[in-house]
Amino acid sequence: MITYNCEGVKMPKIKKRFTTKWIKAVAATYGRKVGEIGYMFVDDEGILKTNREFLGHDYYTDIITFDYDEDDIINGDIVLSLDTVRTNAEKFGKAYEDELHRVIIHGILHLCGINDKGPGEREIMEANENKALELFKKLAEEE
Repeated sequence: MITYNCEGVKMPKIKKRFTTKWIKAVAATYGRKVGEIGYMFVDDEGILKTNREFLGHDYYTDIITFDYDEDDIINGDIVLSLDTVRTNAEKFGKAYEDELHRVIIHGILHLCGINDKGPGEREIMEANENKALELFKKLAEEE
């Protein structure tokens, strides 16, 4: 089950049923099944508070993923700052919705075992994000 919640912000305009279908399809491409995934949409202050409280980091970010995977079943909590998503969309000349979908799937890719902190890993993550976004478009066309 995938849940979508918000704290301090309005719920983004995402099609929850379709987004859940897409997430499950992406996870399946990595041989994974979706267990319990909880999305929490927050503002910059909410992500900073989460970063400080759970990771000891004193900075803003677009996403924090808490991984509770069990074997081939992905489970986790994913906290997204809609403020940072909007800032990044403007910074990179992307549509807000496109950047939001990229960040939504970024957390799932982390749960599927893809990292982005080590040498060369950022490029691998971006390639996997792009592949997932292509699947999003394909599924949307079939709807």
